[in-house]
Amino acid sequence: MKFTSRKDILLTSLLLGVIGLLVGLTFLQLYQGKEWHWANLLVFAVILLLLWIYFDTSYVVTKEHLIYRSGPIRGKINIADIIEVEANKTLYVGIKPALARKGLIIKYNQYDEIYISPNTNESFIKKLLELNGEIKVS
Repeated sequence: MKFTSRKDILLTSLLLGVIGLLVGLTFLQLYQGKEWHWANLLVFAVILLLLWIYFDTSYVVTKEHLIYRSGPIRGKINIADIIEVEANKTLYVGIKPALARKGLIIKYNQYDEIYISPNTNESFIKKLLELNGEIKVS
């Protein structure tokens, strides 16, 4: 089952502001008659990366794995290895393929954890519990 990431208004406005600033500065430089530089190519690469992350952040729950993807950040976790899920929390350090606050911190293996923000935390937790009833929810 596929879950898209919830998009927080703070992150959306910050992302659009950064993209607008980069595009504006690049076009201002070109408007002033300055030559095209490799730095402009780098700016457009950064813009494409930000848009890729924004539009391609999702999570797929299969019978055996939780697969996450957020632009170039991709991975999968065995559902049998998930120990605990903390709901409505925010992780500030670590792997964070998420676009909103108050998501889920998934603890797996011994010391590993990841932060995700599906559209609805409750339905995501329900799906995980269907596949592994031993997951502790807090």
